Formats: sequence, structure tokens, C-alpha cells
Amino acid sequence: MATIAVTADNFGDTVKNNGIVFVDFWAAWCGPCRAFGPVFEAASESHPDAVFAKVDTDAEQNLAGSLEISSIPTLMAFRDGYLVFRQPGALNKSAFESLVTKVKELDMEQVKSQISES
Repeated sequence: MATIAVTADNFGDTVKNNGIVFVDFWAAWCGPCRAFGPVFEAASESHPDAVFAKVDTDAEQNLAGSLEISSIPTLMAFRDGYLVFRQPGALNKSAFESLVTKVKELDMEQVKSQISES
């Protein structure tokens, strides 16, 4: 599956209606974003069981602001509608593949339990 563009209009539905979602917040002028782009795109092809979404922070300033994106690239991962990972900075291929595997292997009952306790 190729990456999809996400906007303020469909961000919430994308996160809620898909089991695993990775979101790359980026901008065309950002060198590290351009370097991470092919890594993100390749992972989207290797993992058709997850959604790989991209948010252009220049075009979606209100969305980026509401999510407190202050540095790009920023990567978020959601599982069953829950934010399970958030980190600014580009990842290399092996680090990103490791993250994808970890998100897929999460015990969501344990995650939900931890969230309800906090």
C-alpha cells in the first residue's frame, strides 16, 4: 500500500478506523523530511496491513498546531485509535522497521489498561 495524504478533515477517521496507522508530519522544504520520505514509502509497500499517512505541515498548519507539532519530521504511530508512539526526527530504515514491528506486537489490552490507570 502506498502512503496516503491526510488532512484535518480525515485525520481523526484515519486514526480511528484503521488498526495500525503511522503518520509522518513533514514539509517539502525540510531536508530531513525528504531523507525520511523514501524510508516511509518503502515501509508502506512492505507492510500492507498498516496505513502510512503523510501530513504536509505547510498545508495543514491548523492540524499540526492542534497536535503540537513543533519539529519536523515528527512521526506518530496509532494502534486501535490510541497514540502509542510520538517522536520528532527522521529514523533510518532499520530503526523504522524495528518501530513498525514493535507497534504490531503491542499487547493492546495491556496498553489500554495502562492508559485507564493513568
